[in-house]
Amino acid sequence: MNDLVAFKDLIKKSVLENNNVNTLNSSDIVINLFATLLMGLFIFYIYRKSFQGVLYTQAFNVSLVMVALVTTLIIMTISSNLILSLGMVGALSIVRFRTAIKDSMDIGFMFWAISIGIANGAGYFKISLVGSLFIAIVLLILSRYRESSSPYLLIINYSDTGDIGVREYLKTIGSYKLKSKTVTAKNTELTIEIRTNNDHKIVSELQSLEGMKDCVLVSYNGDYVS
Repeated sequence: MNDLVAFKDLIKKSVLENNNVNTLNSSDIVINLFATLLMGLFIFYIYRKSFQGVLYTQAFNVSLVMVALVTTLIIMTISSNLILSLGMVGALSIVRFRTAIKDSMDIGFMFWAISIGIANGAGYFKISLVGSLFIAIVLLILSRYRESSSPYLLIINYSDTGDIGVREYLKTIGSYKLKSKTVTAKNTELTIEIRTNNDHKIVSELQSLEGMKDCVLVSYNGDYVS
């Protein structure tokens, strides 16, 4: 019972004594924001350097810097005031982010930017600096590791006369995965996932087969839904 009363007294004392925002020095605010800006630009550079997707989006990369700065402002505001902390939690709980992030690496960079903002907003500059350097080194090392062949989607449209020729040719390209097959009265369309470095050779050889109508080779980054 005494422990419960003491805990309630502690909460009341904290609320009464910190009912106003504990002001930070202007120099502290500038230092926190400037450190976050430097770390955000560092994330900006690493994201651009290690990007392996199909289409690089600079707007998303800029948003990483903005997320880090905004997170720092929020942490500096609520770190020393209980009332503001509870109010901010309630306000942020109604926010819904509906922008789809397709690449899992983008989610990792987003969490990296948020963690930098939290650490710098709380004044833990060593954690953000050492952690960012470690993450950057790991990303740069892993980004250099690439598979020997690139993934593609091969879309083939052929008539009934080319069925045997297409089957025989697919056996020569090694392993492949059938993603979809559409059969009509006169045509057959196949969508196949393959890995190859001879993309021009495959298209030209398929186009020379009997009964072949269309042959399309598309760079495949995992966004295709079967």
